[in-house]
Amino acid sequence: MTHPPSRTLFGALTLGSLLLAQSGCHEDPPAPTPDPESPPVHVQVLAFNDFHGNLEAPSGSNGRIKVPTENGGTADVNAGGAAFLAHHLQALRAENPDNTVVVSAGDLIGASPLISGIFHDEPTIEAMNLMGLDFNSVGNHEFDDGSAELLRMQSGGCHPVDGCQAGTNFPGAKFKFLSANVFTDLAARKTLFPAYGIREFQGVKVAFIGMTLEGTPLIVAPSGVKGLSFQDEADTVNALVPELQAQGVKAIVVVIHEGGLPTGLYDECPGISGPIKDIAERLDAEVDVVASGHTHQAYNCVINGKRVTSAASYGRLITDIDLTLDPRTGDVVDATARNVVVTRDTPDAPVEAYVQGIIAKAAPLRDKVIGNTPSELKAPVRPIQAGVSGESVMGNVVADAMLAATREPAMGGAVIALQNSGGVRADINAGDITFGEVFSVQPFANNLVTLTLTGAQLDTLLESQFQPSGTSILQPSRGFSFAWSASAPAGSKVDPASIKLDGVTVDPTGSYRITVNNFMASGGDGYTVLLEGKEPLTGAIDVDAVEAYLRANNPLSPPALGRITLLP
Repeated sequence: MTHPPSRTLFGALTLGSLLLAQSGCHEDPPAPTPDPESPPVHVQVLAFNDFHGNLEAPSGSNGRIKVPTENGGTADVNAGGAAFLAHHLQALRAENPDNTVVVSAGDLIGASPLISGIFHDEPTIEAMNLMGLDFNSVGNHEFDDGSAELLRMQSGGCHPVDGCQAGTNFPGAKFKFLSANVFTDLAARKTLFPAYGIREFQGVKVAFIGMTLEGTPLIVAPSGVKGLSFQDEADTVNALVPELQAQGVKAIVVVIHEGGLPTGLYDECPGISGPIKDIAERLDAEVDVVASGHTHQAYNCVINGKRVTSAASYGRLITDIDLTLDPRTGDVVDATARNVVVTRDTPDAPVEAYVQGIIAKAAPLRDKVIGNTPSELKAPVRPIQAGVSGESVMGNVVADAMLAATREPAMGGAVIALQNSGGVRADINAGDITFGEVFSVQPFANNLVTLTLTGAQLDTLLESQFQPSGTSILQPSRGFSFAWSASAPAGSKVDPASIKLDGVTVDPTGSYRITVNNFMASGGDGYTVLLEGKEPLTGAIDVDAVEAYLRANNPLSPPALGRITLLP
């Protein structure tokens, strides 16, 4: 779907299309020239990112923020949850009620807990409508169910298969999805969603450019982004600057689903690395603020003269950005920011009531006990940290479940199962294991696919863990092991002699039945060698396989680590 330009709100794709859309139309009179003594205009931008459908307050490490203490140490503070996020947004909005814009830097939905995910994330959209979100830059996870489903999130209507499970009708988002660098027709510069939105405050215009992770096609199912072109983020922004200037816009905020890896605590930035640093350094000087996301990190930086922020994830922080605008020139003369912890003191009543209603609808399935574990099952740490192998107990459990579901010849005859670490989304606490917890671990409803690879192709698959965009270690099933080195050159990070099945080194010319999920099997996460796999057989849904495994192994004996070795 292509969105035409609008003089009052949404950005055109090209200046030519803007003029075409306005030809023959009455134009608003120019704004009056401000008095030379006019006071500056103050605009508040409230930003968050990577909410991932966390309507309930997230648990474990996903629900905490580390804050400084008076004695120079740090402490963990419980944070997040839709009703608390809504309360803090309302309190901050009250500081500048007429000049506030609320933005999300992507992954608002996708990889969501059960109470949102089971209803195709419609409840999260409804909750954001209640909160007064204005713009959401499309993230990679918004494409988890494909572009057609994402368009439904914007325009509304019931799910084509399941209908409207969460209510009698789904109205769609009252806020606007933005994505300047995702094109349905690159030559014609037609985008899937509007490139930007413009708001005017006391005669001064502010543009909000929405930007999607350029590498999205590498980390979502290819079928979901078929026919779309994802372009460089900085180049796309810079190409839009003259178009915005032609509309009298001098204040530009980029809301981007890409991020960095900072040092320091949640409202600091003694140092930062990663893609967002490169992007900020390449952006046009006219860009004033970059509200970012994707890496689930928290930072408050100045890079290349621009305020660059991120608010962690799951609604645990809000970035409160204050712009001071010159009413004569329309330029930003100052941009300050602070990351505000979304403490769990006071919930917003309307949002809390809505969330509780959704919880009640999902509760019978969510609370079903399917197993027990004597100790916590920790998920992979993302992004991978220096000095660790990337293996995790929860990842091992998922891989073991995949192998158990496909080991029998009729089910695929698998001897190895590998799970991408990005598909293992949550820890499971010690004690009873509910279906809701398992769904939080595996929220994508991917099918298992078993196919045949040679030993040489398996080696290539393991080398594919190390992408230019970052390292994402595959989680291996019981009996399979390998070793890798962070310091080794690309293409040679895995020691071929260490790739073993049941203690025997894999034969490069041998054939092995491997189980992965359909996201990986279609080339997702850059595992394109899987497209060469022979005799593919589609099996159970991943979350069902894990449920069956936990029922069959109750109580679960958590698997020991040691399947992956980190070499010097």
